[in-house]
Amino acid sequence: MENLQQQKLKKAKEHVKKVKGFYQNLISYTAVILGLVALNYYQNKLVYPWVVWPAFGWGLGLIFNAISVFSVNPFFNKNWEQKKMNEFLEKEALKERWE
Repeated sequence: MENLQQQKLKKAKEHVKKVKGFYQNLISYTAVILGLVALNYYQNKLVYPWVVWPAFGWGLGLIFNAISVFSVNPFFNKNWEQKKMNEFLEKEALKERWE
């Protein structure tokens, strides 16, 4: 019992560390991109907004990090898994009836 509690505590600590890392990354992203926007504006008054490229690249990485940390997967979520399992079980039950 105690070992199970220790494992749960360890897992919780790891998750909190990942969440903290995500928020640190989000703060860094916001600060750096705002700085780049200011630099881009100062350089050429946004005639060519090159700042969108680093914002897009880093932002995409940030989105994937959020999906990983918060276990959010819009494509293969728990509902999808349950639906597929139910379909499989129904197919198996039909096979068994006809055999």
